Amino acid sequence: MEIKKVKYSKINEELYIYEHESGLKAFVIPKKGYSKKHASFATYYGSINNKFIAPYENDETSVPDGIAHFLEHKLFEQKDGSVMDKFSMTGASPNAYTSFTHTVYLFSCTDKFDENFDMLLDYVQNPYITEESVEKEKGIIGQEIRMYDDDPNWRAFFNLLGAFYKDHPVRIDIAGTVESISKINRSNLMKCYDTFYHPSNMVIVVVGDVDPQKTLKKVADGIKSTEHKPEIKRIFPESHKGINKDYVEQNLSVSIPIFQMGFKDELHGEKGFDSLKREVVMKLLLEMIMGRSSSLYNELYEEGLINSSFDSDYTIEEDYAFSMFGGESTEPLTVKNKILQEIKATKEKGLDKRNFDRIKNAMKGRFIKQLNSVEKISHLFIPAYFKGATMFDYFEVYDKITFEDAVDVFLKHFDEENFALSVIKPIKGD
Repeated sequence: MEIKKVKYSKINEELYIYEHESGLKAFVIPKKGYSKKHASFATYYGSINNKFIAPYENDETSVPDGIAHFLEHKLFEQKDGSVMDKFSMTGASPNAYTSFTHTVYLFSCTDKFDENFDMLLDYVQNPYITEESVEKEKGIIGQEIRMYDDDPNWRAFFNLLGAFYKDHPVRIDIAGTVESISKINRSNLMKCYDTFYHPSNMVIVVVGDVDPQKTLKKVADGIKSTEHKPEIKRIFPESHKGINKDYVEQNLSVSIPIFQMGFKDELHGEKGFDSLKREVVMKLLLEMIMGRSSSLYNELYEEGLINSSFDSDYTIEEDYAFSMFGGESTEPLTVKNKILQEIKATKEKGLDKRNFDRIKNAMKGRFIKQLNSVEKISHLFIPAYFKGATMFDYFEVYDKITFEDAVDVFLKHFDEENFALSVIKPIKGD
C-alpha cells in the first residue's frame, strides 16, 4: 500500500494520506504525547441531498426530507445490539451527526484505540435495517422533531433560511418533518445507503498519538468494497437571485425576542481554496463590522439593544451561502436598522486597513490554537475535504488574503436586496 506524507514545517504538523482502491481517502494526523485519540468515518451526504441520480442509473431518485438523519440513527442499531453499548464497554465516547452536506460517525478514546477503530469501520459498513425497526424509529425521531419545532433559537435559524431560499432544501429542518419521515421505509433507506455510503463518497480521519502506518493498514484491510463508483449527480433547484422574503415572525414561549438576520450570498462557483478564502474573508468582515471589539457592538450593548448572546457566522457550500448574526433583543428592528446604517456608513468611508490586519492576525492565532484539540482538528478537516481542500489550506488562505480582497467581498455581499430578518416573539399573554 502507498502512503503519502506531507509536512507542514511552519506549524510542526504532519499529514499521512492513503487512497484505497475504492476511492476512499484516509488521513492520519499524528499528535505525539496526546492522551486522547479521535477517529471519524464520514460520508458526503447530508439533509440537502433529497434528489439525485445514482451511479449507473439514468433516472432521478427523490426521497423524503430527513432521510439522511434517519439513516444516521439506524446505523447505530446492529443485529447483535447497540453500537453505543459496545463502545461504552471499551470506555470510548461514540457519537454521530448529520449536517446539511455530510454525515459523520466518530469516537474518542484514551486506550483500546485499535479495538474501537475496528468497530467504527465495521458498523458503518454493515447496516442492519428492518421494516419493524424503521417504524419504531419514526416515533423516536418524531419526538425529536417536535422538540426542535418548539426551540426558539432553532426556529429563528430555519425561519431565516426560509426567508433566504424559496425552494432550496437547505431551508428544511435536517431531521425533516413528522409528515416527511412517515414516508421513510427500508427500501428508500437502503437506496440512500447504497448510493452515498460507498467508500468512494467517504473519508476517514484519525487524529492522535497513533501509528500512521498501522492505522492506515487497518483501513486498507477493513474497507470491503474494491469498486470505484462514478460520481453521484446531486440535483438542486435552479438558484434564483434575491431572497424569498425579507421578514419572518413567529410566536413561541420566550421571555425576550430572539432574532437572526443576515445576507444571502450570491455564489460564483467557489470550490476548494476559493471556498475557504471566501469563508475566512467573510468571517473577518463580520468581526470587523460587528465583532465584540467593534464600535457597533459596544454601542448596541451599552444601549441595551443586545446582550452577550449576540454572535455572527458565515456558511458557504457549493450550492448556497449566507451570513447570519443575531441573539436576544427587546428591539430587533432597531438592531437591524443600526446594523444596516453602520454598513452603509462603512461603504461611504471605507474599511479600516489597520483593523483588518489586527483582526486577521487574531483570527489566525485562534485557528492555530484549535490544533491543540483532536476533536476540533477532525471537525475542521472533514468539511474542508468535502469542499476539495484540506484543513491545512487555511494557513495559506490567511497568508494570501489581502485588504483588497476584503473590500471587494464587502461591497458585493452586504447588499440590502439580499437582507432578511427572522424574529421569534413571546406568545401574547405570556
